[in-house]
Amino acid sequence: MHQPVGEGEGPGVSHLDAPQGERRFLEAISTSAQQALKHHPDGVIQAAVVGASGIEHGTALQQRAERLVGQALAIGDATGVIKVLVTGDERTALRGAIPEGAGILAISGTGMIVLGRDENGHEHSCGGWGWLLDGAGSAFDLGHQGLQLTLRMADGRLPDHPLRLQIWNQIGCDSHAAVKARVVQQDFGTADFAALAPLVVEAAAKDCPGAEEIVQGSAAALSRCISTVAQQLSLRSPLVVCHGGAVTHLQGFRTAVQQAIDQSIPEARWGKAKGDACDGALLMAEGLSLRPR
Repeated sequence: MHQPVGEGEGPGVSHLDAPQGERRFLEAISTSAQQALKHHPDGVIQAAVVGASGIEHGTALQQRAERLVGQALAIGDATGVIKVLVTGDERTALRGAIPEGAGILAISGTGMIVLGRDENGHEHSCGGWGWLLDGAGSAFDLGHQGLQLTLRMADGRLPDHPLRLQIWNQIGCDSHAAVKARVVQQDFGTADFAALAPLVVEAAAKDCPGAEEIVQGSAAALSRCISTVAQQLSLRSPLVVCHGGAVTHLQGFRTAVQQAIDQSIPEARWGKAKGDACDGALLMAEGLSLRPR
C-alpha cells in the first residue's frame, strides 16, 4: 500500500448539524493533521480524503464537510483548486479492502452497511440507515433482540433460559423493573446493546430456540443486503469481504451469514481485506493529487 510518514489522532466528532458539530469536526481534522506532521514541519498536504459516517455523495452536507476540511488544513494552490474529498467511511473501507476491480464489502459491527463496486467503478450500497431505522444484520440487532427475548421469558410468554440471567447480569440488572430503568439512562446506548451479541450467539450455539431464530434472522438480513448489492451491480460471482466485529469475531453469526449467502449466491467468493479504511483514504487521496487541474 503506502509508506506513512506520520500518524495523528484527534478528538471525537459528531454530525455537523449537532450542537458544536462544525467546531468538533474542525478540531478533529486540524489536531490529527498537526500530530501527523509533527516531525515534518515543512510538509505540504497535497490532497486529503476523509471517511465519515453519514456522508452521502453529492449532498450539501458533503460539500459543507469538504469546505471545512479545506479550511482546517489550508489545502489549495495558486489555481484555487482544493483537493479534498469527504465521503462515507464505508467507501474508504471498500477502497482499502478491495483496491481494484469488482467486489462487495459487508460491514457488520455495532451497525451494518453493505457496499459494492462493479468493474466500471459504479457503486451501490444497502443498509446503513442507522439503528433507529434499520439495524438488522448488526451486533446491535443481535443484542437488542436478545434483550427483548429475555423480557418474553420474564413475563411467561417463553420458557425461562439461562440466557436471561446472563444478559441481565451483563447490564447490571436483577429484575425486569431494573431492566426498564437501565435502558433509559443516558449512558446506555447502541454499544451496550451490541455488547450483548456474543451472549446471544453463544446461546444459539447451545440450542436456545429463541437465540437461534435471532441469529438466523439477523444473518438472513445481512445476506439479503449482500445479494441485493450483487443484483444491482450484476455481479454473478462477487468477491465478498467482511468487516466488523459481529461478522468477524462471532463465529456462529459468520457461519450463518456464509450459509445464507451460499444459498442466495452460490458462486460468491469469500476473500480477505487487502487493507483498512485508512489505506483506502490514502489511495483516494493519491488519486486526487494526480488528477489533472
